[in-house]
Amino acid sequence: MRHLLLLIGLLLPLSGWAQLYHPGEELEYRVSYRARLFPNTEVATVVVKTDIDTLDQAPHYRIVGHGKTLPTYRLFFPLDDRYTIHVDTTSLRTRRFASDIHEGDYTFRSHYDYDWEQMEVRTWSQSRKRTPKEYTLTLSERSMDPISLFFNMRTVASENFHEGEELRLEMVLEDTVRHLRLRYLGREEKKIRSLGRFRTLKFACQLGTSEGYSFTDGDEFFIWISDDRNRIPLWLESPIRIGSIQAYIVDLRGLKYPIESKIK
Repeated sequence: MRHLLLLIGLLLPLSGWAQLYHPGEELEYRVSYRARLFPNTEVATVVVKTDIDTLDQAPHYRIVGHGKTLPTYRLFFPLDDRYTIHVDTTSLRTRRFASDIHEGDYTFRSHYDYDWEQMEVRTWSQSRKRTPKEYTLTLSERSMDPISLFFNMRTVASENFHEGEELRLEMVLEDTVRHLRLRYLGREEKKIRSLGRFRTLKFACQLGTSEGYSFTDGDEFFIWISDDRNRIPLWLESPIRIGSIQAYIVDLRGLKYPIESKIK
C-alpha cells in the first residue's frame, strides 16, 4: 500500500504541461485488492486536488494528493498519506515537495527544495524515532518527484507515442534518485467501473534501483490514461506476490476540457 500516489503518477516527463495545471480540478480514485480466492475489495481512496497558493511571496500551483484507508479497513491497516507540491506558475518548475506518511507503525515526513539554477535538490526527512537526515542530490532535466510526474505525463500528444517505444527517467524519492523504465503499449478501450468505457493509452512501468538501470523481470505495473486532452490516469494495475492492487478513477471534477475519450 505504500506510495499509492507513486503508482498512480508515473509516466512521461516531457514539456508543454502548463495546460494541465488547472485550479479547481479534483480527481478521486479507489484502490482495491484482488486475489484468486479473495473477492475484489476496495480498501482505500486517493484524491488529487489543484489550486493556487503563495510560496516565497509568489503565486504557485499547489497540488495535494491524499491517500487513506477506507473506514472498514482502518483498524487492520491504518493508512493516511499526504503529498503536497508547489509549482512555479511562470517557469512550471517544481519548487517544493512535501510528504507526511502514516502507514501502520511506519511514519515518514520529508520536504524537498529544488534549486534549478544549481541543478540540485536539498532534502530533509525523518522517520519514526530516527534522527532527521539532510542530503543534497544532483538533478538532471529528467528528475522529478512522484506528484510532478503525475501532471507532467498528462501533456504528451498521442502522435508522439510509438508502440513499443521505451523511455527512461528519474524520480526523486526518499533521499534517493530512482530510475524508471516506461514502455508504450498502444491504444486500448478500457471499461472503468461505474463510469463506462474509454479510449485510453496504455503503458507498462518499472521502478529500478538508485545505483543504475537494474530492473527485475516480472515486476511491471500497468497504467491506462484517457486518450483526450485531459490525459487523466484512469486505471492502474500492479501485480503483487499474491494477487494484484488496482487503482481506478471514481470521480472527476473541475476539468479544463470535455471528456472526449468516453465512448457513448
